[in-house]
Amino acid sequence: MKLEFERYGLARFRTLTGSLQLLGVAGLLVGIQYPTIGAVTAGGFTVQMLLALGVRLRINDSVIECFPAGAFCALNAGLFAGYLDAVWSN
Repeated sequence: MKLEFERYGLARFRTLTGSLQLLGVAGLLVGIQYPTIGAVTAGGFTVQMLLALGVRLRINDSVIECFPAGAFCALNAGLFAGYLDAVWSN
């Protein structure tokens, strides 16, 4: 990952990104009990993956290289919708 962040021109954000991802995993788990936290976390992950997809497009990666970011963006958007549904149904 270190080499990938250098390739993206974002090496200075590697530690911040990793820390936010670890906090995000905790937020998704806490979101099982507290859907509002899960919604915020899943929304944050969705934005993060949109940005990742944008970076990959900016550096002219292939469709195959962009696919994981797009797939994780879609997955997190689905989680976000599910958590919002749980929040609104209460």
